[in-house]
Amino acid sequence: MNYPRWVVLSDGTCPTEDIYFLKSVAPWLQSRGIEVKRIDTSYWRLPVMCMPWLVGELRNAHILVCRSLNGAWISWLEDNRHRVATIRYLIDDDIDAAALDEQLPETYRRRMAHVSSHVQPRLLAIADEVIACCEPLAKHFSRRHDSVSLLAPSLIAPMPTHDHFIQSAPRVGFHGSRAHLADLENITPALVDIHERNKALMFEIMLGGFSPVSLRGLQRVRTPKPLGWRAFQRYRDRQRMHISLTPMRDTPFNAGKTYIKFLDNAAMGSVGLYSARSPYREIVSQGEDGLLVEDTPEAWRSAMQQLIDSILALKRNNKETLYSSMIKDTIKRMRPQFDESFYGYHSFSDLLEDAERAGILKLTTDARSGTYVVTGFQKKKS
Repeated sequence: MNYPRWVVLSDGTCPTEDIYFLKSVAPWLQSRGIEVKRIDTSYWRLPVMCMPWLVGELRNAHILVCRSLNGAWISWLEDNRHRVATIRYLIDDDIDAAALDEQLPETYRRRMAHVSSHVQPRLLAIADEVIACCEPLAKHFSRRHDSVSLLAPSLIAPMPTHDHFIQSAPRVGFHGSRAHLADLENITPALVDIHERNKALMFEIMLGGFSPVSLRGLQRVRTPKPLGWRAFQRYRDRQRMHISLTPMRDTPFNAGKTYIKFLDNAAMGSVGLYSARSPYREIVSQGEDGLLVEDTPEAWRSAMQQLIDSILALKRNNKETLYSSMIKDTIKRMRPQFDESFYGYHSFSDLLEDAERAGILKLTTDARSGTYVVTGFQKKKS
């Protein structure tokens, strides 16, 4: 039997390829006997370098291109379009907006400008389908292509325990790229103030020498260099944070972002603080799996202090405080597919309320955050 074959023509954008296909969709395809391969075009710079093997590999294959591809390979696809089954173009950033955002690093803007003007139009011309990774991008490309679909990011990392909330000093982290330095600088005054007020707090800003000047050199502030994708995955899977910061300025570039950091924060076992705008406004349940914060240093200062106080109280109480989010996290670790909506609930809070009415547990409301706290489990009636 001839199974369809999928081939990723990679230009080295490993995070995009892994999150949206190779570590998420591909295993499902392979479990059904469908072959999946990746060809590294940053190594094989010219298609002629891997002839005639290439023709056999790509014949009748479904081709996936993520973000960009060098000109020689695009030319080969243009000339050999009849040899392949389909071409799909997957995009997870508004590259046009990135090229115009003057607060992004200049080298990054130049690279995005080249992709925007010379690469992306050619890929759109030969693509059978464009796969956008958030709704704003899907709307953007619907004006440029007849077939656009939506594919949300997947969690590809193991879920951790949350023992570190009891066992270690609170740690606040920022693990974004230089493209988000301006976002971090918007809340840096709040970070400096929180650092001064909380002497037991540790900070980690993974920007190396590009970290904000006012944070560099402070005691209890680590500024490790950014890591490549593979190294970051290993680091993320073993590192534990208590609070993760995801600020986002109101810019066209950020409007095309997905909720990747929500998943990274979950993998590091942290509570995320997110700018109160898309994409996080649509995915964060306020007070349950994160906090949405308005764009002022005072709002970020208040939100951070709220979480720090809660973590310190949890340590003092030695796990006696059982927040609703901790219960949901435990369920998700035991049953990763769990979703309260499957059982007819609009939110996890609704499920807890129903459980209390059924005499299963007792609830109260945390005065500071407004979220439910389980105070006990009721005995079964004989």
